[in-house]
Amino acid sequence: MSKKYFGTDGIRGRVGEYPITPEFVMRLGYAAGKVLTGLQVNLAKGAHPAVLIGKDTRISGYMLEAALEAGLSAAGVDVLLTGPMPTPAVAYLTRALRAQAGIVISASHNPYDDNGIKFFSADGAKLPDDIEHAIEAELDKPMQVMASAKLGKARRIDDAAGRYVEFCKSTFPNHLDLRGLKIVLDCAHGATYHVAPDVFHELGAEIISIGNQPDGLNINEQVGSTHPQALQKAVVQHQADLGIAFDGDGDRVMMVDAEGHLLDGDQLLYIIALGLYAKGKLKGGVAGTLMTNLALEHALQKHQIPFGRAKVGDRYVLELLNSKNWKLGGENSGHILTLDKHTSGDAIIAALQVLQALVEGGKTLAQMREKLVLYPQVLINVTTKQKLDLTHDSIQSAVKQAEVELNQTGRVLLRASGTEPKIRVMVEGQDRALVQKLAEQIAEVVKKVAD
Repeated sequence: MSKKYFGTDGIRGRVGEYPITPEFVMRLGYAAGKVLTGLQVNLAKGAHPAVLIGKDTRISGYMLEAALEAGLSAAGVDVLLTGPMPTPAVAYLTRALRAQAGIVISASHNPYDDNGIKFFSADGAKLPDDIEHAIEAELDKPMQVMASAKLGKARRIDDAAGRYVEFCKSTFPNHLDLRGLKIVLDCAHGATYHVAPDVFHELGAEIISIGNQPDGLNINEQVGSTHPQALQKAVVQHQADLGIAFDGDGDRVMMVDAEGHLLDGDQLLYIIALGLYAKGKLKGGVAGTLMTNLALEHALQKHQIPFGRAKVGDRYVLELLNSKNWKLGGENSGHILTLDKHTSGDAIIAALQVLQALVEGGKTLAQMREKLVLYPQVLINVTTKQKLDLTHDSIQSAVKQAEVELNQTGRVLLRASGTEPKIRVMVEGQDRALVQKLAEQIAEVVKKVAD
């Protein structure tokens, strides 16, 4: 059954436009509270369920936080407020503080005038579909405020940042440290600005921070993992050993070597996998997505490391990992899951796993980057007026002809966009000129069929 409001990553949109309005978000808080109070949870007699709320640094977070708090309180749910905290920190703190759910107010890597609401279950995982459906059903009912004596209370968790810093550090081996490394951190003027520098500094690194002056409007603005040029420039300027860029809510990471070269999620995933494999600690295989670079798959095959592809989206990577009982997976966007460390993608923890592999292997990031040279990828978006049948004979013939020319040195991927009326044509392979030519040929066929 399709959902009315929830997407693959919560509810998201432009602030002030439905559904990201104070009125809707208050009703969402109330609906979530009603569903949670109906769950069978082990609470002391008379105790209220509790929900943890964190947010990133967008100015609209104040408004939406207040709206959620009002709705939850009206439903008889206590509220725990952390202030600005990374999304994975909320997942961790929800579990650590034994809350019945966690809520993050964030639009991740989007501009400041977008925002969204994401939920975590009591165990720090994304809400199951049946709970999201139940919340949507409750949203269609009128609000009926609890009697005054049964209203929820709100309190601030003053040590939230310190708790999360210690948790991140606990994922790095006690016998190792980062002394001797100069690291530039780009916090995207987002939720990691007041925790990431402490994590890496307390592990011994010399830290230079950029993108750490949020003003409510500058989140992700020409900084962070979606705009790594600022980090590349800063690493070279400060003659640092490497740089680390987070996105606005701290669940995606990119890294830069001492020469200013960018490493994406596929390359970081390979470094982590290789480090674990060398110690015999890689549990199962590695999960990627349909967009994962073929070079990663080929490089893992050389070590007989199993690899699987999920649909695009960390939710689907997580599903694949759980189905195979694997622990490591991610996307080229930098969303990396290390399920032996955390229940959700965590940019800080993923960066620490990369650094652990470097320290234990005695290698620099530049040396590890050279071990995986990504294949050229060409992506062409073809706008369509209506839903297109990708099994059309002309399209399939063009795809098969391209696969013959690639001769098993590349691949072709066609998929419909989930958010726009477009068909995404992607071709990758070892020969850039050939890849470009084939992508253009297939796109032209798709365009003719669409017209």
